[in-house]
Amino acid sequence: ALFLSPGGPRASRAPGVMDLAYVCEWEKKPKSNHCPSIPLVCAWSCRNLIAFTTDLKNEEEKDLTHMVHIIDTEHPWDVYSVNSGHTEVITCLEWDQSGSRLLSADADGHIKCWSMTDHLANSWESTVGSTVEGDPIVALSWLHNGVKLALHVEKSGASNFGEKFSRVKFSPSLTLFGGKPMEGWIAVTISGLVTVSLLKPNGQVLTSTESLCRLRCRVALADVAFTGGGNIVVATSDGSSTSPVQFYKVCVSVVNEKCKIDTEILPSLFMRCTTDPARKDKYPAITHLKFLARDMSEQVLLCASNQNSSIVECWSLRKEGLPVNNIFQQISPVVGDKQPMILKWRILSATNDLDRVSAVALPKLPISLTNTDLKVANDTKFFPGLGLALAFHDGSVHIVHRLSLQMMAVFYGSSSQRPVDEQTIKRQRTAGPLVHFKAMQLSWTSLALAGIDSHGKLSMLRISPSMGHVLDMNMSLRHLLFLLEYCMVTGYDWWDILLHVQPNMVQNLVEKLHEEYMRQNAALQQVLSTRIVAMKASLCKLSSSTIARVCDYHAKLFLIAISCTLKSLLRPHFLNTPDKSPGDRLTEVCSKITDIDIDKVMINLKTEEFVLEMTTLQSLQQLIQWVGDFVLYLLASLPNQGSPVRPGHSFLRDGASLGMFRELMVVIRIWGLLKPSCLPVYTATSDTQDSMSLLFRLLTKLWLCCREENHITEPDDALIDECCLLPSQLLIPNIDWLPINDGIISKLQNKQLVRLQFGKAPGLVGHAVSSQFDAFVRAPGQPKIDHLRRLHLGAYPTEECKSCTRCGCVTMLKSPNKVTAVKQWEQRWIKNCLCGGLWRRMPLSYS
Repeated sequence: ALFLSPGGPRASRAPGVMDLAYVCEWEKKPKSNHCPSIPLVCAWSCRNLIAFTTDLKNEEEKDLTHMVHIIDTEHPWDVYSVNSGHTEVITCLEWDQSGSRLLSADADGHIKCWSMTDHLANSWESTVGSTVEGDPIVALSWLHNGVKLALHVEKSGASNFGEKFSRVKFSPSLTLFGGKPMEGWIAVTISGLVTVSLLKPNGQVLTSTESLCRLRCRVALADVAFTGGGNIVVATSDGSSTSPVQFYKVCVSVVNEKCKIDTEILPSLFMRCTTDPARKDKYPAITHLKFLARDMSEQVLLCASNQNSSIVECWSLRKEGLPVNNIFQQISPVVGDKQPMILKWRILSATNDLDRVSAVALPKLPISLTNTDLKVANDTKFFPGLGLALAFHDGSVHIVHRLSLQMMAVFYGSSSQRPVDEQTIKRQRTAGPLVHFKAMQLSWTSLALAGIDSHGKLSMLRISPSMGHVLDMNMSLRHLLFLLEYCMVTGYDWWDILLHVQPNMVQNLVEKLHEEYMRQNAALQQVLSTRIVAMKASLCKLSSSTIARVCDYHAKLFLIAISCTLKSLLRPHFLNTPDKSPGDRLTEVCSKITDIDIDKVMINLKTEEFVLEMTTLQSLQQLIQWVGDFVLYLLASLPNQGSPVRPGHSFLRDGASLGMFRELMVVIRIWGLLKPSCLPVYTATSDTQDSMSLLFRLLTKLWLCCREENHITEPDDALIDECCLLPSQLLIPNIDWLPINDGIISKLQNKQLVRLQFGKAPGLVGHAVSSQFDAFVRAPGQPKIDHLRRLHLGAYPTEECKSCTRCGCVTMLKSPNKVTAVKQWEQRWIKNCLCGGLWRRMPLSYS
């Protein structure tokens, strides 16, 4: 194995393995400034939100305010800073498994739970918490919810998602009645106490505190992991490398409405560097103690340091047979499985002497290695999730294999270029402390690394999917595709994968993603149907040749949502109806009856199932209008179908979407008989023209050309001629496409470092892709629109709005409607946008 050394095998590493994507720093103010707290902590959620701490220093009042900052990686300048209310320095930050709640703990024993206000990523509040008065918290974790997915890298070429990502049998830390996992957190204090807080369904917090063992001692470092059987394992160290690293099993239960904690001592270990005579006193302090994963309590990473250097060791807990003396063998022979077994810590690997380690970041990908030894298949041994990151006091960052500690990638910061002579060394020593990362976190796919340095600045590093080793394009694409599929299955945000997608990869990735999706069974396809569309949309934003398709994908998401909502309003006329719902029967009838006359299709339906209240029908008019406008726009654009840069182009060959529009037009036609004012409004040249019948006839002809995906035919000349006449019969509406997303991702494609400042949004000047979008964007001063409610907000909206962190979709924060059907529609988007992105509050005068 190639072990790390202070010199580092720099020449053998390929360039571009790790590079800076962007840095974001604080504005320097004369009276107050952000300074890094000691210790500084950060946490990265599966929704790609990063939380970190600084201390706000006020020169006038001579005091420190302990701040928590939360940013979305796509809009790092839009930082949400909150006075944490902690009286002492914050020691721990932890996101929950859903990435929507955050725990913070301090050096006075206070733990706070932060949650989003109104589901907004830039608005947070703390409502519950717990306290161990005056006892600093050194480790903190949410209880395990029992969900564990294994990622099989060696099967990344398999066709079935079930083979690539398998559910692992894993028990929650604590269960409610019926097996539902109970939420809560566990913390370890400096005096050797373990405290557990449980969140009851009624909102109350049940807290209990217990000593880890009878002989309490100082705990300088600790970490928490979970076992498959529902137990918790706590690792502790008093900070001295001559003392053992202790391990405890913790069991949590609820007895008579009270939380009960039981602890048991597990085998301990001494670091090898302290048992080596040559290094016995060289590394006096243990500075980092981490389990390799939250749900892998059998492997632990340890780092011992002195003032100038460090050494890192990886240990594994294994069952071993206990040798039995021959005397006892004669009395009672050991046969087969009856041999006594003991648990014992064994060292897996260790590094040579390193520069002093300042921070450690562990991978979050639950990779399942078929062989738990250090051998991995050639095409997967450089997979990003296999590495952990070590930051050094000289400013450099190394990615090493999480088991062998073999070098995989390296990044040298501006201050970490090694001096060439003694004079340079002397000048460097007198120049002051080097800038280095004090806290680091890897993203959930390990393709990005966030670091907070000793000046409180946030740096975002891009980590190559091939770890700098020369892999062919197909292998690099396969890595990205595999991780995109993982995010699709888990529901995690995939922003960090987009960091690596170049414009020439977009078309290939979209096609491959679609191929893999179509291989899955129908049930899984239905579950993932909207997520894959959102994923394709975010990919297509990254290339100027596919930018128009972004509009199509968002329109498709909107169409699917409208179709589901309108069909859900239909109710069977009689209770003893067949199994199929009215919505299912509507789909079945519309696919069977291919007649181009809308009234002939309508008479095959039980119209009594479509009867709704008049107020409900009227409240849905904006959504119905969008359906009508979009159908007219599509048909009018059919003669120009040769231009793929025109929005709506992909719909002209999409039989499934055209079929949905056809079904909705039939429903709208029936509702129009009940309440004509709910019908879409068209501006026609003739009063006698039946616009709905005309559009349905043309739509059906187009749908018949592409209803079967494998036998798509070109529309005939007669249909195209009729569509050419549409602009002379009806006024073609302007479609309100989504605005340009003001995020950072498209600015990072040229691999040039982007410098940002917290609180100041960068301009869109020089934005290459935006020029492609000019035709689809409203000019400043024109009326703005609520993209979900389809309501006009005016040129300068007076209502508070929120926008999506991913697609830029804008909608009002508070609902102006009281009708149940509209509330049902709005409730769909209360937590997330239709693309799955989080909401963020917008200023009133947004432009």
